[in-house]
Amino acid sequence: MTYYVYLLASRKYGTLYIGVTNDLIRRVYEHRSKVVDGFTRRYDVDKLVWFEVYDDILSAIAREKELKKWRRDWKIRLIEEQNPNWMDLYPVLSG
Repeated sequence: MTYYVYLLASRKYGTLYIGVTNDLIRRVYEHRSKVVDGFTRRYDVDKLVWFEVYDDILSAIAREKELKKWRRDWKIRLIEEQNPNWMDLYPVLSG
């Protein structure tokens, strides 16, 4: 099975959210649709700006926990290394 660690943003340099899932398209759709009450709904965090792929859940969870400890500027640098314009990647993936 494939697992994903992902970063959502409210806008460029806006509020960030880190999560892990085994179905990236479904999970981002849930964030975008605001179906679950919580942080991403409250702060309108729904643009997929970065993700990594893992073969096992333990590695994905370990990476998620590591990233959650990172400073904000490190997370921004991580996004901008792969997505300098903060393009929403969801339409490309779900397309």
